[in-house]
Amino acid sequence: MKKIFSAAAVVLLLAVAAGIVLGQRTAREEDEHGTPTPEWKNQEGFKKDVFTFVRIKYSAWRGHTFDRWKIDFPDSDLNFSFRLHQMTSIRVNPEGLVLELTDKELFDYPFIYIVEPGGLKFNEEEVTILRNYLLNGGFLMVDDFWGQREWDNFYQEIKRVLPEPKFEPSELDLKHEIFHCVFDLKEKPQIPNVNLGTASQYPGPYYGVTWERPDAKEVHYKGIFDEKGRMMVMICHNTDLGDGWEQEGANEYYFHEFSEKKAYPLGINIVFYAMTH
Repeated sequence: MKKIFSAAAVVLLLAVAAGIVLGQRTAREEDEHGTPTPEWKNQEGFKKDVFTFVRIKYSAWRGHTFDRWKIDFPDSDLNFSFRLHQMTSIRVNPEGLVLELTDKELFDYPFIYIVEPGGLKFNEEEVTILRNYLLNGGFLMVDDFWGQREWDNFYQEIKRVLPEPKFEPSELDLKHEIFHCVFDLKEKPQIPNVNLGTASQYPGPYYGVTWERPDAKEVHYKGIFDEKGRMMVMICHNTDLGDGWEQEGANEYYFHEFSEKKAYPLGINIVFYAMTH
């Protein structure tokens, strides 16, 4: 395991240009923290030789202006960044970053994250930029959307970005490397919000329920690949990895059952896979 992490760190340090962009907003600057988040420092002189978790801010959600992009923010981003830093030999930016697709610095960061894509609406400029970003080596992870309606909305938007049939989302088999490249997962994990996750430990009508609505019982992980077979988009549907990161300190059962066993291992696998392919 140590050898795997060491190899991951070498590849990431060589492949990732990162750092704090002056004038841009960081997760650390956000006032609305749910619980205290860990802090750490990287070695002086190497502050830019780190992986940066970049959350995308979008303006439109189902035709309205809502801050849905902020769900689980900033605790989710900071907790995950710390666990990635703590559990591997990867050096991670302790600040995190928030960018809009139209920010000129976007192409400096190979990994971006969008939450609740089940209601977002891209404008035409964002469609063009995201297409160029993905086809030129960028990686997008989308997370926390549930049921058919939200899938239909996301599918419509991503097909505006990548309309060609060759870029159709495809279901990832459990044998796919992304489920095994660092942590060996035995199932495709479904991570619920903390309320459902906590209730699932008790007998009763919610026992074992890890889905947020009746048409979201089956978890799906899909990928969109470029013409060379490189994954450009990782789609996490009917699950909420971000809640597993954000709410790790909310409940001991939730932490051990969902954060520790599922949300963090898969998140680390996704980052490792994205940065090494």
